[in-house]
Amino acid sequence: MTYDLLITDSHVMTQNGMVEKNLVVEDGKIKLITNDSPDCDKKINGSGLVSIPGLIDTHVHYGVYSPIDQAAISESHAAAIGGVTTMMRMFRLKGSYKESLKKHLLASQNSHYIDYTLHASIFDDSQIDEMQYCTENKIISFKIYMNLGGDVGHVYMEMNPGEEKLISAEVNVTNELVEKIVKNAASLNCPVLVHAEDYQECACGMKTQKEKNNDGLNAWSESRSPNFEAKSIQTICEYGRKYDCKIYFVHIGSKLALDKIKEEKQKGTQIFVETCPHYLTLSHETQDGYLAKVMPPIRTKNDIQSVWTALQNNEIDTIGTDHVANQLKLKLGGDDVWGALAGFPGIGTSLPILLSEGINKNKINLNQLVNLTSTNASKIFGLSEKGHLEVGYDADITMIDLKKETKVSPELFGGFSDYLVYDGWNLKGWPVKTIVRGTVIAEDFEVIGKPGYGNFVPRVLS
Repeated sequence: MTYDLLITDSHVMTQNGMVEKNLVVEDGKIKLITNDSPDCDKKINGSGLVSIPGLIDTHVHYGVYSPIDQAAISESHAAAIGGVTTMMRMFRLKGSYKESLKKHLLASQNSHYIDYTLHASIFDDSQIDEMQYCTENKIISFKIYMNLGGDVGHVYMEMNPGEEKLISAEVNVTNELVEKIVKNAASLNCPVLVHAEDYQECACGMKTQKEKNNDGLNAWSESRSPNFEAKSIQTICEYGRKYDCKIYFVHIGSKLALDKIKEEKQKGTQIFVETCPHYLTLSHETQDGYLAKVMPPIRTKNDIQSVWTALQNNEIDTIGTDHVANQLKLKLGGDDVWGALAGFPGIGTSLPILLSEGINKNKINLNQLVNLTSTNASKIFGLSEKGHLEVGYDADITMIDLKKETKVSPELFGGFSDYLVYDGWNLKGWPVKTIVRGTVIAEDFEVIGKPGYGNFVPRVLS
């Protein structure tokens, strides 16, 4: 028999650790993990490389600052260069899911280079009533923005497909609404993803800093204290326990938040934790300008060390990028930190950052890397055919060269954004091949796949 693809001589990361085996692919699935070299239509020599499960980026924003039919192309291109094989979009809709969801799904289905799925954000009672409709369309996780309400309730929603027009909205995600979302998600057996910052505290903190004429990333961090994260974490964990709902905290980057989560876990709350590369590398104590403005803010060098320690102790489950596909003209729309847009691109640099700063500096090992970037996400979010290099799973394979050194630049990734917070960083350890369901999509910083190859991934939660 002749198979589709043979990958020889790489170090293969399996559930049981690293093995020196060949990978055989047929019909988009891993068919064999073997010492043999059967006949195949295509052969890849993996000598000197490590094969890991393709990355699942749990947290990506695209389709907000450019329409999804364009954004799916540009951002999945950047993702493929960075070794990502599945991207999970934080979908924000103004109005009814029943009226608009399918046209958004249709507009994106011919545009992705890699596989993708959605988390549905819930902003009001009418959308709570449509959560079951979302599950019927294979969207089985929901986002809660506890940071949006009152004087700080402004948010940009998804652009209408085919229209390059920002859609601005004011929302009010009260604790009453949060409890209703958690209750309904629990009844549907779906996890909720939580941006944990108390919006009332944030509004007061920002007002205080502005009155003092403070500026810069330090003032931004002061205005949104980790105490406000801890307050929201406690609130939603009480709802989580009350309704037996799984709580997934996105972009956790402070020691105080990590300590509070540990405390809430001990009370019996079902909790999963995500962090982002910028909380492992960037501090307001060392960053100039406003490019690294994000919510929650980057914190201190001590907080960075706390996040690394939590990774080492397996207290964090996943790495998401919180990638925001925006551009400098929007990012730096004001004269100070208060007028700058929060969020920045990062889907392409996530794996190189983890390899350079984590693996190559002995802060985490390859088994931990695999769990953080794919295996845990597949379990939490029902991506049952992804997340492992094992027989029967999708042949989503990222091949990495731990010795390769390259300088970061926006041009390297071909995304919508014209800047990167890591521009100019020389990183050691890069993906050199990105394979989605047995097809090579990117190779040596060049995308060779086709838009539309990426599939919407059906998910099933156990």
